[in-house]
Amino acid sequence: MILASSSPYRRLLLEKLGLPFHCASPDVNESRLPGEAPETLARRLAESKARALAADFPDHLVIGSDQVATVDERVLGKPGGREAAIEQLQLAAGKAVSFHTGLYVWNSREQRGLGDLDTTTVHFRPLTRRQIEAYVEREAPYDCAGGFKSESLGIVLFERIEGDDPNALVGLP
Repeated sequence: MILASSSPYRRLLLEKLGLPFHCASPDVNESRLPGEAPETLARRLAESKARALAADFPDHLVIGSDQVATVDERVLGKPGGREAAIEQLQLAAGKAVSFHTGLYVWNSREQRGLGDLDTTTVHFRPLTRRQIEAYVEREAPYDCAGGFKSESLGIVLFERIEGDDPNALVGLP
């Protein structure tokens, strides 16, 4: 198995299964196409990531995944820095944020694949800027869509979560 990702969070999730796998980072343009729905984007990127590594791993199962977060019809990416993380959490405070996680498994030996999409909705607590800043200072969630880490302290930012698979929120359903 090959995990088509450089995400340490996805790697940790897959390690829970106790199966041997390797990680490889695919070279995929993650830009959103004009008019592309967030769900479609997540599915397309998951498939693109899996297929991008197929030639390098001709006898493997290649797992691609991608997550797109939205609030008020706005796509939230990885903030990359402190101010952007604060801004994203301010947008999310007191609202529902949808996390669309695409998953695609490509069997490079048989040249066939299977994909799916999981949507998890996180209902955020009303948060003050001070609370958000304190959280961001403590966790530095700059590499996470939405600007928080649900697998650690970020969970205190939520009122509730709606979804079928809690692992999907971390990025690998």
